[in-house]
Amino acid sequence: TCLACDERHVTHVWPVLSGVRIRYHQDIHFTAARDDDAGSLYPRHIPTNPLQKALLSAGSAVMSLYDPYRHDMVAVLGETTGAQALRNLRDRMSRDPEGAQILQERPRIRISTLDVERLRDLPDGSFGREYVRFLDVNHVTPDTRMPVKFVDDEELAYVAQRYREVHDLMHTLLGMPTNMLGEVVVKWFEAVQTGLPMCILGALFGPFRLNTKRVNKLAPLVPWAVQNGRNARCVLSVYYEKRWEQSVESLREEMGILPPPHTKS
Repeated sequence: TCLACDERHVTHVWPVLSGVRIRYHQDIHFTAARDDDAGSLYPRHIPTNPLQKALLSAGSAVMSLYDPYRHDMVAVLGETTGAQALRNLRDRMSRDPEGAQILQERPRIRISTLDVERLRDLPDGSFGREYVRFLDVNHVTPDTRMPVKFVDDEELAYVAQRYREVHDLMHTLLGMPTNMLGEVVVKWFEAVQTGLPMCILGALFGPFRLNTKRVNKLAPLVPWAVQNGRNARCVLSVYYEKRWEQSVESLREEMGILPPPHTKS
């Protein structure tokens, strides 16, 4: 993030997006729309036309494949290619009573909305305790998730944001770390669950980043992730903020997620 102007860097995406307000420093900056900007649907929304979206999609796809840890590029790719998948997810949520409540109340998972110390004091094995343990062990926070900018529908933008903010909860439920192996497994699960092109791309090309030992560990995990993705309840239709005290085992059973298989270390 550029602290001087509170903008996110979007580097090496072609600077031909004349309709998107672009400022040049060393990198390309896409300036988020102000709340009162014409065409702005929500805070930080950046309206783009089909050509601009296509160029953003192509550029972010190349950069995401080149460096999967470029989370800004992964985020742009998800937003510019996921319109139909987000509509499908929104429809699935609206048909589920708990999902519909989430769409209406729009909870956020951020440090400012979490009582981290209370979650840390919950019993071992509870969902809230294991989630905070995941954050502590992997040195991450929910605030690292980028805000949605390129989705041209206010409700779908929330669905995309919710997907991002529950991603770490998927790691917790699936028992997967944040290394490349764990991310690939979670992407297989999310690809089947959400249909987001960004997840499908990560699932298909992520294994090429693994060494032989980790590819061998991945082999039994992919069928397990795909099976869970098919059978599990829509992961965006669960009000996780009301489930912190529930055990991980119980929540997995409720959602239809099987525990991870044992793999050789």
